Amino acid sequence: MIDAHEDPGTPDCRGGWRYLWWLVTRQSGRSAAGALLATVWMTLLALPPYLLSRAIDDGLEPDDRGALFGWTAAVLGIGVFNAWLGIMRHRTMTKVRMDANFRTVKVVVGQSARLGAALGRQVGAGEVVTIGVGDVQTISQSLTVVGPGIAAIVTYGVVAALLMSVSLQLSVVILLGVPLIAGLVGPLMGRLQGAETEYRERQGVLTARIGDLAGGLRVLNGLGGKGLFADTFRRDSQQLRAQGYRVGAATSWIQALGTGLPTLFLALVTWLAARLAAQGEISIGQLVSVYGYVAVLVMPVYFFIESGYQLSRAVVAARRVVRFLSLEPVADHPDARDAPASPAVLHDPDSGVRVLPGRLTALVGAVPVESEAVVDRLGRYAESAVTWGGVRLDEIALAQVRERILVADNEADLFAGTLRELVSGRREHDEEAIARAVRAAAADDIVFGLPDGLDSDVAAQGRSLSGGQRQRVRLARARGGGPPRPRARAPPPRPGPCGGGGAGLTPGGGGPPPGP
Repeated sequence: MIDAHEDPGTPDCRGGWRYLWWLVTRQSGRSAAGALLATVWMTLLALPPYLLSRAIDDGLEPDDRGALFGWTAAVLGIGVFNAWLGIMRHRTMTKVRMDANFRTVKVVVGQSARLGAALGRQVGAGEVVTIGVGDVQTISQSLTVVGPGIAAIVTYGVVAALLMSVSLQLSVVILLGVPLIAGLVGPLMGRLQGAETEYRERQGVLTARIGDLAGGLRVLNGLGGKGLFADTFRRDSQQLRAQGYRVGAATSWIQALGTGLPTLFLALVTWLAARLAAQGEISIGQLVSVYGYVAVLVMPVYFFIESGYQLSRAVVAARRVVRFLSLEPVADHPDARDAPASPAVLHDPDSGVRVLPGRLTALVGAVPVESEAVVDRLGRYAESAVTWGGVRLDEIALAQVRERILVADNEADLFAGTLRELVSGRREHDEEAIARAVRAAAADDIVFGLPDGLDSDVAAQGRSLSGGQRQRVRLARARGGGPPRPRARAPPPRPGPCGGGGAGLTPGGGGPPPGP
């Protein structure tokens, strides 16, 4: 199974089906083992009916106890061996599914980090949450087709061949009946795929709206807009529920047919076999074996339908993942230039704001949104004509801009780790630089108050700290423990998850989300 630090590989982003196939080929050995184990396990399920027929015809009817005990022992031995195969099949297929799950999570998280600040501008938070919570699980579950799906095809052929040795009529019914069942369920698969696609889209929009409401509930309440947004959310929820009913209707028909049609099929074949036995064309033992064969055949027919159901949902989920992986971060200027070698003025012509080097500049405005827009432009999070040392900011290598211009949000994320790691950020700093940053943020009391000082563990989002302490830790991190190391040229851009290179954010170049 994929290791937490292992490279997940380059996914095939040419479509949903190709992405699913990539997940299979990335663990080809395990997938082949799962298919082999499942095939042998399911095929051997057809062997006990044959052994039972021999026990009846060779042991029970002629009253040959030795033959009866021998065939009974064979049934027991096959049962025990097949139980062991079932355990190994389940273990292998679980590893196949978990590998696909973790591999998809890694490429999605890697793409999120690669997009950096461009993530929120290209895709909604609800879309990312829906992919991480629902689509990843749907994709991994669909790989069941690698094991039982292939085994169902092989077992279907084996049972048809065994029935042909008993009765040509029964074999023809089997060979024609199973494709007929698949044909009846096929149109429902297309309907489910369309309904599932629309449902996932609506779900992503509604999830994003939940996040927006949670973040701005206090503001909405103060402005008196809580009722308006609640009504909108209620209306969207009802629409999502109605779409969920349509998905559930298609799913219920597929599952009902997947269970009911094989049972009716079993009854038909058993009735035909009973007639043949009454006419003396097959023996009692063969009648028992036919019933056993058809009972076994219910399982591959069920997996035929189940595999189609899982794949139809997985393709929808895989297309969403592929669409997300195909996004590109903010592109650098074709002839990107170096940042100014010495401190230089940062100027926004649209607002007239000038940030002078070595000076503390405070921006005050009557409308907070306008102030945030200025900060976005100065941090190169929005299109603008901002200049840095007389050079347009969008002509400077983005990695160098991110190293030297930091937009620190009051609610910026704090990741779990030691206080030293939080203050240092993504760079390595010596003790003196870290001490300067802590002192500048007036956070000395935090260090002294924790049991292990800078080496004390801090929970995710700083939940083990008070609100004021979290703000000062963010300020210390923004201070960065000292100036960044100068670099003549930016490193080559990080290739995209789908194998594309080109312009993009360099490692660590994402920066914090824009904000004042």
